[in-house]
Amino acid sequence: MTRYSYSNFYKANIISLFAAIIIIGFSIMLGKNNLFLLLNTDLGSIGDFIFNYATYLGDGVVWALFAIILLWKQKRQLPITIAAIVISTIITHYIKGHLLPINYRPVEALPNARNLIHTIAGIEIHYGGSFPSGHTTQAFTMYFLLCLLVDKKWVVPIGFLGAMLVGYSRVYQAQHFPLDVAGGILVALVTVWISLWLQLKIEEKWFTTPVKP
Repeated sequence: MTRYSYSNFYKANIISLFAAIIIIGFSIMLGKNNLFLLLNTDLGSIGDFIFNYATYLGDGVVWALFAIILLWKQKRQLPITIAAIVISTIITHYIKGHLLPINYRPVEALPNARNLIHTIAGIEIHYGGSFPSGHTTQAFTMYFLLCLLVDKKWVVPIGFLGAMLVGYSRVYQAQHFPLDVAGGILVALVTVWISLWLQLKIEEKWFTTPVKP
């Protein structure tokens, strides 16, 4: 019988949804552009160093390593792992390519404020496909899976800080608006719930009776 840490999973969902709602709320009250400029503050060489590398926690390579380690430790979680990768990728690229094809990133969307936008030297700035943030989607998807599969209380706060660090790094690097980060969180939520549903269905058919939420 497969056991999941639903307590951690639900807490992570609630905290993350609350964070997304707060970001959306401030984006509406202050304006998407103004909130970006407020958070895209130059924190000096230390800030550049930290957020230059923090963003890699939501990179595809890290996602692949995470999946390999997860499958090595818990082979029965193959369906939910593959589903999470595929679904998050499909949703993100469908929104970027079809629902919001003309959706510029900060540097392109704010041509009159380029002198106010902080960028990190050596990092290639992208111009299109702003919403949602793919790195944030991947980071929060990994976070939710960890909370579901690891029954340790520390996973919830530490994992949340790590995922939010990735999200903020995208704003700090001028790659995304805060609203894009909120979108990434929401896509991750949808992704993991669909993936969990598929996992439970497969377990119900092929394995022992699953522990339902």
